[in-house]
Amino acid sequence: MAIHTPSADTEELVRPTLSLVKNTPVEGAVVEHQGEKRPVWIHSQRALRHVLDNRLYIGWSLRGYRELGRRWLEARRDDHPQMIESARLALRAAKRNLDREAEMRDLLTERREAYRRHKRIMVAKTGGWAAAITAGATVGAVTGGPVVDLLMGLGAMALGACHGRPEPADDIEEPNQQEREIEAGPQDDVAPAPAPAAAERAFDAPPPPALTIEELDTALREIGIVKGREQITVLAPPERGEDGNTTAVFDLPARVTVAMLLKQLEALAGALGRDSSMIDVVKAGTERRVSLWMTDANPFGTPRPSPLLVLRGAIDAWKNGVPVAWNKRGITIRLVINNSSFVIAGMTRSGKGVGASNLVVGAAFDPRINLRIVAGKNNGEWDAYAKTGIASTYFKPSPERLLALLKGLLADKDRREAELGRLGKSKLVESAIEHIGGLELLVIDELATYTRPGKPLRDEILEALIELSAVAAGAGILLVLITQYPEVDVIPQALAMNCGTKWAMRVDNADQSNAILGKGSSGAGRDASKFDPPRPGLGWLVNPFAGVTDKARSFDLDEDERGEITVLLERAAKIREQAGRLAGQWDDAIERQLVNTTGLSSTAGGPKRDGVPGRQVLNHTPEQKHQIACCREALVAMDELGRDVAQLEEMAQLIGAIAGDDLGKALRAAGAGGTVKITLPGREGQVRGYRRDDIKDALDLLLGA
Repeated sequence: MAIHTPSADTEELVRPTLSLVKNTPVEGAVVEHQGEKRPVWIHSQRALRHVLDNRLYIGWSLRGYRELGRRWLEARRDDHPQMIESARLALRAAKRNLDREAEMRDLLTERREAYRRHKRIMVAKTGGWAAAITAGATVGAVTGGPVVDLLMGLGAMALGACHGRPEPADDIEEPNQQEREIEAGPQDDVAPAPAPAAAERAFDAPPPPALTIEELDTALREIGIVKGREQITVLAPPERGEDGNTTAVFDLPARVTVAMLLKQLEALAGALGRDSSMIDVVKAGTERRVSLWMTDANPFGTPRPSPLLVLRGAIDAWKNGVPVAWNKRGITIRLVINNSSFVIAGMTRSGKGVGASNLVVGAAFDPRINLRIVAGKNNGEWDAYAKTGIASTYFKPSPERLLALLKGLLADKDRREAELGRLGKSKLVESAIEHIGGLELLVIDELATYTRPGKPLRDEILEALIELSAVAAGAGILLVLITQYPEVDVIPQALAMNCGTKWAMRVDNADQSNAILGKGSSGAGRDASKFDPPRPGLGWLVNPFAGVTDKARSFDLDEDERGEITVLLERAAKIREQAGRLAGQWDDAIERQLVNTTGLSSTAGGPKRDGVPGRQVLNHTPEQKHQIACCREALVAMDELGRDVAQLEEMAQLIGAIAGDDLGKALRAAGAGGTVKITLPGREGQVRGYRRDDIKDALDLLLGA
């Protein structure tokens, strides 16, 4: 058989060979009518086969009635179980607060009653409709005959099939581009349409969205939050803000709450291709409504300087709080100092010391706060608070003195409560702070130094700490407990539970994390042993009063290399001096009791301001205080001269605020004696002046060392 080869003249008239195409439209089928598309099932052969195959509709119908039953159960439950659980948790959190506990108990009772009422209404409505349908079906079956029975059966089947039909996407197979071109055939005298030009983005156009609804839905399905035919309801589509971050608001399926999603935060971050520090999930009003925030860069990657470094005035720590850290969204976290004690814990080099410094240095800028610092080591980490006169009490490791201090604070609690009673207050309010002597903030560094098993006076110290944490907050006595051993032996549950603010830096395991944050916290997604990578100052911060339960990183504040803490404390000292609240400027009942009990004073760190208690140092007459200042300035002048002897005039010149004769009178009155013959380098013969040892002995005598 010969094969015909078209000539060049006739080539353009020869049509290409057609191949068999799936889903070829039936000739005469109506696809569009007056510009409006008909239902897809009319022109879909795959769907027509479903229509002809009645046995498939049985499965659809059964699935539809199962879906109707599920919807009925969801409507019966509504949001009531979540609301009841929220009230139950609030009641548990309100323990020991009688007013709040009663309010939460009433709320829980009210929500349970509302749930019972809702279920009764649902049952009544369902029963009414069921009775009406049953009566109508019975009448139709009895009086209508076989045709009516058949129609009723088909109607019931159609109702189920309507609710159990597959998604449209499962039922439509759109022809691809190649098939559409083949079906259309060649187009004579029509030039091929040019390929669309690549879209050019203007230089000032916003970047593409960081998240789409489809990506969000896929991620939620991958971690099991959304299953099967469940859907999320997007209220605010994902949009990238001016800062480059993306925010979306959506409702979860009825069976899922925000708390359940928070437990899988790390899994969600992985599904979205992010680190857990790069997404933030918060409840947006209801138990099912989520506000999701997402960023493209780790917000904790770079340290940030403390806002205190640019502060020039006082801080209202009671109302506005102290800036200590920033959260995932870069927002500064301010911790108020009014009704909550603090626990800050973590392993060595985890940054807990810097986090605590942000809090305590910030508290120094509120002159109404009496800082009492108990160090757990003999190094100079806290010495700056004594040298600047900020610390009302400061001493280094001494279990006996700590126990005496705790007993003094418990006694002062009784005095404060009596004073509040005279003012007609049940607890401390801002207007009463100055009436009762200010806020007491007791800072105990390296708590394990005093509370690990086998330590001297451990049981007595723990008992006093637990009592203070439980009953003294309402009288304005708060604790800051710092430890690198976050274990139940060091900080028992009875003590940790009364510290409302908890900051867990990097720890070794989930048990240590739970010892800080509370039992079950690691199971709820808050595990301080899983920071990857760990960063100094990064930790889980829980503060119900500030609405914070999330990761936070403390601001950078350095003393060893940059001396920032000393600079800040010197500014705070000026504020306190003007307010008359620098150590030694006011009658300190706590230190007075310590002196009466131990015979030694630790005001401003003791006589040498180094954390070593000594004889009472600050109950001097104005004349004695002037003599002490002159002795100290004279010693500083000798340091500047670089020798242990000096004349009055050269010392007075370096001091700058006193004449030589006046300086000599003050030194003689202090007990340094008169001038003696001394030899100065580079000068012949002897002149009159003072020796360092004579001035130092006089100063020690005045200070009681």
